[in-house]
Amino acid sequence: MFSGFEHGRAEVNGTRIKYLRGGSGPALLLLHGHPQTHVIWHKVAERLAERFTVVAADLRGYGDSGKPAGLADHSNYSKRTMGQDQLDLMAQLGFPQFLLMGHDRGGRVAYRMALDHPHAVSKLVLLDIAPTLAMYEQTTMAFATAYYHWFFLIRPAPFPEMLIGAHPEEYLKHTIGGRSAGLAPFTPQAYAEYLRCLSDPATIHGICEDYRASAGIDLEHERHDLAQGRKIQCQTLVLWGTRGVIEKCFQPLQEWRQLAGKLSGKALACGHYIPEEAPDALLAEVLPFFSA
Repeated sequence: MFSGFEHGRAEVNGTRIKYLRGGSGPALLLLHGHPQTHVIWHKVAERLAERFTVVAADLRGYGDSGKPAGLADHSNYSKRTMGQDQLDLMAQLGFPQFLLMGHDRGGRVAYRMALDHPHAVSKLVLLDIAPTLAMYEQTTMAFATAYYHWFFLIRPAPFPEMLIGAHPEEYLKHTIGGRSAGLAPFTPQAYAEYLRCLSDPATIHGICEDYRASAGIDLEHERHDLAQGRKIQCQTLVLWGTRGVIEKCFQPLQEWRQLAGKLSGKALACGHYIPEEAPDALLAEVLPFFSA
């Protein structure tokens, strides 16, 4: 995986961020989701690196990045803080402005970065998410059943940490294998990497803190944006899977119009894990979008 990429670690914003870098051309930052790592991009990264300088990073709390203990208000896992990590990483690598693509939790960090730092994010791609506030406020039985972990992980520590820690692989298999495509999209090497990282108790805590922040301080930030009429300034492409929960439970383009001024998007014939489930379809959309 990631032929031609170099591994690196950067000390930024009070933590350590693990990343891979490869290719040449305009800078493109890739951010993964839960409960995974930068490895989600392994089927598309080499193709992207033919046109871009690709940086695939582990979020704070995930993979081999730093995993600080959560604060009482979970602010050190707010998407604003997690986004600052990545902004500082790109600056340290010499990229004050860059293209940005995020899947799942990485998408939530990505759109916060675009809102907070419009000078830094030149174009934005969001994969299989609706805005966090909309998803919590429009919770239905169908959504809560499919995304039960949104409500389980936010329980006070150490309850969810203890239950996941008792059998990390069962949590991993149930979470990534419980979607429409099962475990088929995940190569043995990628799966082993996700399990290695999730087997670390610090990762489990970091994941829970990510979700606790999303159910609290992140919602405060988003409500403030909406009240102030703040919108993402760059061109934004939203993609989601026809067989996923976003398609079934939300109107993604309608919701994103409240936060993005230059918006386009469509559904792809796949489920949630677009970079691993439908890599060719993803590249067919993002290569021309980023290159234009």
